[in-house]
Amino acid sequence: MRPHVPLVAGIAAARAAAGLSRLVGAGGGTTVPGKLLALIDPSAVDRLAARLPLGTALISATNGKTTTAAMTAKILAPRARLAYNRSGANLVSGVASTLLAESGAELGLFEVDEGAFPEVAQRVRPRAVCLGNLFRDQLDRYGELELIAERWRAAVRDLPETTALVANGDDPQVGDLARERSGAVLFGLDDPRHGATGLSHAADSKWCLVCGRPYRYTAAYVGHLGDYHCESCGHQRPGLDVAARSIELDGLESVAFDLVTREATRRIRLRLPGLYNVYNAVAAATLSITLGATLDEVEVGLESFSAAFGRFERIEIGDRRLLVLLIKNPAGANEAVRTLVTGGPPRLAVIALNDAIADGRDVSWIWDVDFEPLFDGLDRLVASGDRAAELALRAKYGGVPADVVELETDLGRALDRGLALTEPGGELVVLPTYTAMLALRKIVTERGFVRPYWKQAA
Repeated sequence: MRPHVPLVAGIAAARAAAGLSRLVGAGGGTTVPGKLLALIDPSAVDRLAARLPLGTALISATNGKTTTAAMTAKILAPRARLAYNRSGANLVSGVASTLLAESGAELGLFEVDEGAFPEVAQRVRPRAVCLGNLFRDQLDRYGELELIAERWRAAVRDLPETTALVANGDDPQVGDLARERSGAVLFGLDDPRHGATGLSHAADSKWCLVCGRPYRYTAAYVGHLGDYHCESCGHQRPGLDVAARSIELDGLESVAFDLVTREATRRIRLRLPGLYNVYNAVAAATLSITLGATLDEVEVGLESFSAAFGRFERIEIGDRRLLVLLIKNPAGANEAVRTLVTGGPPRLAVIALNDAIADGRDVSWIWDVDFEPLFDGLDRLVASGDRAAELALRAKYGGVPADVVELETDLGRALDRGLALTEPGGELVVLPTYTAMLALRKIVTERGFVRPYWKQAA
């Protein structure tokens, strides 16, 4: 067995690597130091996490983990100094880099990739874990979501007995993880006015976990998230400890809801739209309360929150504005489209489709996205990214006339074309996949319109 390198030596080397990485502009050095530290001392993450006096909290989900983590950070920041991976570097190396950068932190708050969650949980021995949802995503990397669910199940079983589990009861796979965990706290939505009674064709968890028969939904809010039950065996959504009720959607501007706990109710108004952001907010609130936050602190934090980078983020570009909505899988893209159309469908949009490893090489998921409500209102669609041609083909089959679609694989030129077509004072909607979103933000950062995301305040 290789002997431990003194932790102080590993930290010094990794911090030097971080400085060099920032010097050459490599994304703020968000993963390089962590990768180096892992090579020097594979146990360093475990030992650094053990130093945090208030422990660590992990947040994982297919969709919404970045926003949920940012909301939680907003709530908890006045209570404790956080080691928080605000850059979105959510693999083991990103967690390690964050621990290195925040040497005086009291509480670790980490967004964690759903595939990396079991290893990170084993290493940091978290005080609390928040599990949001599981959707089909990057099948070439993760496989079907049932595989991730089984890995999560094993990871939850291996958590320390003292670890608090916060889980989305509206997701059959995720809510079921709480069945074997005493004291688990379940959250969800409870307002059937905003839910469908049937699942869309692209829904993922359709079948009862107990008997395999199809679930019936009193209300399906986002994809397969909702109030479900099995008419055959009786398996159903568990009781919710924290719920959002009396939800009011205000187009593209905001959403309000009653945050209902076992003890009290508080009206919350978010400066973000969409039911999916209600889920993010309730998850953040439930985790924060589990970690000791008061309802007053939750209210202040959520109502002062604006947007995580690239997730319904608005960026001023001279006398115009960008509205950036990340899309990366059918469930998330469908919600982005639904929110856009509900708020007044745009006449112009730039959609950027990449197939890098971080996006998933297989882009066939775009055929499960219900783009048609968006396509129907467009006078101009600028298709961009490495797989712009496939996106243009999807638009063709979605009924978009050929003369409405412009193909521009270069994202910078696509952005310029979209801005040129946008009236002064207007807003350009851009829907990028993950690496396209990072590239877009790099472009607007280099042009001086926004700060690098790793330098933004929590």
